[in-house]
Amino acid sequence: MHDQVSDNPIMRSENPLLKKPSAVKRRDAAVSVLLRVVTYFILICAAYIFWDITKKGAPVVFKTSAPFVNTSFFTKSPETLMTWETEAGKFHRMDFTDYSQWKRDNPEEVIVEEKSHAYSGGGIFGPLVGTALLTLICIVVALFVGLTTAVFLNEYSSKGRFMDMIRLAIMNLAGVPSIVFGLFGLMFFCLFVPVLTQEPLDRSFLTIPLGAGNFIAFQGWGTCMLAGGFTLAVMILPVIIAACEESLKAIPMGFREASLALGATKWQSISKSVLPYAFPGMLTASVLGITRVAGETAPIMFTAALAHKDKLPWQEVSSLTGFFSQSVQAMPYHIYTVAARIPQTEYTKPMQYGSVFVFMVLVMALAALSVYLRINYRKRLKW
Repeated sequence: MHDQVSDNPIMRSENPLLKKPSAVKRRDAAVSVLLRVVTYFILICAAYIFWDITKKGAPVVFKTSAPFVNTSFFTKSPETLMTWETEAGKFHRMDFTDYSQWKRDNPEEVIVEEKSHAYSGGGIFGPLVGTALLTLICIVVALFVGLTTAVFLNEYSSKGRFMDMIRLAIMNLAGVPSIVFGLFGLMFFCLFVPVLTQEPLDRSFLTIPLGAGNFIAFQGWGTCMLAGGFTLAVMILPVIIAACEESLKAIPMGFREASLALGATKWQSISKSVLPYAFPGMLTASVLGITRVAGETAPIMFTAALAHKDKLPWQEVSSLTGFFSQSVQAMPYHIYTVAARIPQTEYTKPMQYGSVFVFMVLVMALAALSVYLRINYRKRLKW
């Protein structure tokens, strides 16, 4: 039987239906493997970074005993950390406020060696509050302007070269570095925006008298949370406008035509038949855009942020105008300060990694919220 098979020329020949792998297919397979390796490498690097931050930052936030959370880290603002030894050889480590109280309570103690570590004590309550306020201002401004602009571009504007240039300009702005937006915010919102005042500053670009001792002075808002929030809003406007416009384009034209055929006005058609179905995509893009600006350092460094502030925003002023005209701390700038602007010691690392860990969890929570909201709203809307 074996001899018959070997003697049969048909059995000895290769299957004519199977083609030899060509050079193109081999190259395609090699590129596929390369892309897969690069993807896994990036995922491994990201996982290592997250694991390293969690390993070093989680012990700062969580404790092994009840209540299992370091509440003081979330309820105190950053302070100077003091370390010292007494003449008896006992080592102490306290925040500056507690250290001052300890010295008053123990005047007989002789301090042998004393060291201070800036911004390494206390907690992150002040930066968290500042970040929340800046993000809130950014949301109000960016969502309103971005949504209305997207509706105009997609529903009302006519096609032409001028509108194409506007869309191109919006897309180009999305790629501008954040530090450029920071310099723009410093120049425009901090130094140029017109304000109504009775005492114009010497640096005012232009002063227009209105009578009764009032002036319109082009002197800007100064370094304050209002300038920082508007700067962040300008920075994410291109992303929100583009994403909202794409969400509007995804709605079939039949929705608009059916609504208009039933006698609805243009705006009624948009508000009742278009925006509800485009809302999930708009919401996702907006939350992701806000997640991005929450981590920006350069824009707020020029326009709003301080490295240290003794009081919270509501503890210094009584009027709404004064509230928004003050500078604040912010998480990105706080992390930059403790990581790059102060001498690095073993006592600064807990504040560094604890702040980064909390901020990483916050950003991941916002990203997860955007995914949840998108899935939830799309389940409700079927078309």
